[in-house]
Amino acid sequence: MKKTYPPIYYSDYLQLEKLLGSQSLKSDEYEAHAHDEMLFIIVHQAYELWFKQILFELDSVMEMFATENIEETNIGKCIARLRRITAIQRLLIEQISVLETMTPLDFLDFRDFLVPASGFQSIQFRIIENKLGLRPDSRITYNNKSYYSVVSNEHQEILKGSEKEKSFLELIDDWLSRTPFLNLEGYSFWEKYKACVEEQLMLDKGIIENNPSLSEEKKKKQLDEFEKTIEHFRCLIKEEKYNELVKSGQRKLSHKAFLAALFINLYRDEPILHLPFRFLNYCVDIDENFTTWRYKHALMVHRMIGAKVGTGGSSGHHYLLQTAEKHKVFRDLFDLSTYLVPSSARPELSESLKKELGFYFTFK
Repeated sequence: MKKTYPPIYYSDYLQLEKLLGSQSLKSDEYEAHAHDEMLFIIVHQAYELWFKQILFELDSVMEMFATENIEETNIGKCIARLRRITAIQRLLIEQISVLETMTPLDFLDFRDFLVPASGFQSIQFRIIENKLGLRPDSRITYNNKSYYSVVSNEHQEILKGSEKEKSFLELIDDWLSRTPFLNLEGYSFWEKYKACVEEQLMLDKGIIENNPSLSEEKKKKQLDEFEKTIEHFRCLIKEEKYNELVKSGQRKLSHKAFLAALFINLYRDEPILHLPFRFLNYCVDIDENFTTWRYKHALMVHRMIGAKVGTGGSSGHHYLLQTAEKHKVFRDLFDLSTYLVPSSARPELSESLKKELGFYFTFK
């Protein structure tokens, strides 16, 4: 027998009386009504609601990745939820254009009433950054102070707590490091990859040296750049060199995890690697979308307040522009393209390994 539930009214279910009654204009409070303040409040409240949904999705993905053995079906669920996050991010970016229907003069009508409140104090967004893997030593300082110095004591404790939790980036590192098929008995993929790369590099060097259109000066410059490329590959293959990059902060993923991510990108067409490739790709999309959002936010702030200091006391759009570049979390995944070789030049996988890649192994 089907269970019956008591009827519920639309407005009650969504708590619309509470939601729609939460826009209090400061300009009205000071008897200086500013029409565009309503838009300003609603856009930022919408941001916070979407941040809540992003955290809801991200927490569920992190919970699945926190287990030592991740079921293949859960990888599919995680991909769907990361995809949802990227769809939300596109809405966040588009909301900026709605806010830009407000002119700088419109904003000036109520801006002074907001000091020292600032979007910088969005606790949910800072928690998202921390959960993804942005650590304090990687942050652009806020007026030479800690990023949580401008929030309440209660919120400071929440942010400090989120810093101590294992981040999504660290969980991904653990997962990638457990990739089982990089070295099988009688077959070392990385030795074959190293030989392939060396062959490709020598071909590239020959093209530079034998290019008649290059002057000696330009040829020397390109060969110098070529040597830097070789050094990149040496750091990749030799674990001790790679670990030096980790210690200096130039790499965040462990050596084993980075090699696994590279392998997945090189052989993404193999059946067992379809989902892991899509998963890593969505991680890059999330980073790219937040970078785009920060950049567009910086442009909007510049348009609205020019070179003035922001309401929270930061250096306005200059600070926001710096965070767009500096606050990337999955930079290592962006850098994977440096180490790709043409599909036609990839090392041939052994028949036994190709068989294993046909859904025999699982990402534990």
